[in-house]
Amino acid sequence: MERYNLIVLGAGSGGLTVAAGGALAGARVALVEKHRMGGDCLNYGCVPSKALLRAAKVAQTIRTASSYGIRGVAPLAAQDLEAVMDYVRRARASVAPHDSVERFTALGVEVHLTAGRLQSAHEVRLDGGPTIWGRHIVLATGSRPRVPDLSGLREAGFLTNESVFDCQRLPARLLVIGGGPLGAELGQAFARLGSRVTIVSGAEHILPREDGDAAAVLAARFGGEGVTVLDRARAVRVDRRDGVKSVTVRTPKGEQAIDVEEILVAAGRRANAEDLGLEQAGVVFDEQGVRIDRTCRTNVPSIWAVGDVAGPYQFTHWANHQARIVIRNTLFPGSRSCDFDTVPWTTFTDPEIARVGLSEAEARERGVAYDVFTTPFEDNDRALCDGESDGFVKVLTRKGSAAILGAAIVHAQAGELLAELVLAKKHRLGLSKLSSPIHVYPTLAEANRAVGDAYLLGRLSPPMKRVLTRVFAWLRR
Repeated sequence: MERYNLIVLGAGSGGLTVAAGGALAGARVALVEKHRMGGDCLNYGCVPSKALLRAAKVAQTIRTASSYGIRGVAPLAAQDLEAVMDYVRRARASVAPHDSVERFTALGVEVHLTAGRLQSAHEVRLDGGPTIWGRHIVLATGSRPRVPDLSGLREAGFLTNESVFDCQRLPARLLVIGGGPLGAELGQAFARLGSRVTIVSGAEHILPREDGDAAAVLAARFGGEGVTVLDRARAVRVDRRDGVKSVTVRTPKGEQAIDVEEILVAAGRRANAEDLGLEQAGVVFDEQGVRIDRTCRTNVPSIWAVGDVAGPYQFTHWANHQARIVIRNTLFPGSRSCDFDTVPWTTFTDPEIARVGLSEAEARERGVAYDVFTTPFEDNDRALCDGESDGFVKVLTRKGSAAILGAAIVHAQAGELLAELVLAKKHRLGLSKLSSPIHVYPTLAEANRAVGDAYLLGRLSPPMKRVLTRVFAWLRR
């Protein structure tokens, strides 16, 4: 039986990071993947979706060119989706070599393109091949779309993130089930390319994990771009007649039937925890996925899990973070834990919504007393020059303190701007510290300094200002 230091099941972001890190450290690593190298991120998620969003933003820029004084641009027609998807595929192909069998083989990883199943705490049987032994086994099998049990949906047909990038014809009318990041991003993209889009969101507002003030900026933009958002609504039935899909949607105002050409299901994800032999190896799992502790270890000491199969976050960068923790804990002495306090994320709509730490709603739910400091981008000179002044930077601090509890940014470049706040929170730099570094003028990053200034001004209480006024008057004698 071949013996390895690490056996990794799944070649998505988390699995690839474990495999590469282990091999570079000198460990013998087996990587087992039954489908496509790169996992969901490369093939169906981050990479193709961001390429599609870029193409859609170019279309929107052309459509709004007159607002920048650019003349001679004819009204933009609905786009050739096949041509756009060709660009998406080219973008994906440019990234694919980073995740390829050839690259990982060159790193020293032994890649097995087949399914693997746990036989024990240390053994994995390869489909159609031998059983291999690993001192440690890492589960990184990802997730798949969660499809609601909706009457008539399967008979009518639908799209998910795994099939939407294969579309060749732009649907004139598209209904999106789900108002989370995926539904919001793809819904806006298709609307900008020329579809009439309706998003059915079951929550109080779109992007329910974000505060209402952030969601309101995006909702206003959606309204201006012709995207219809039905809040506190759910699809209850799908009928198909004469080539048209009719979706019955229940809203607070009653039921309505919406006729569309395509339905995009963006109702969450389900962990790929089946057919892995978890029961045979004694690994605890449930509907949410494999259960792990803060070190990414399962209840079986030699078996670990990272990424969507374990959660709790379904971000590529979270899987990468977990993978680094696993490399440290499996190959070197000591133990490291995941950093749950400074997990950043961005929804790549336009404007983007980026966040780290607590939202106001979460702080209230947990009974955490806080102060909030906000600066709008309409006060930022670069944002005004760019014609992108919607949104704000908002930072929560512990009540009466500069300690950062959380931060949110709403802007077209929010994901890029968040890093400074993540760094400050990670290294426990108080909000006042953002006021002191010199920021280039004119840049959007000045908004981060401005929120630091807002904190310092907030410390200047009326009684203190009165005292200072008297002192300065005395100094003028």
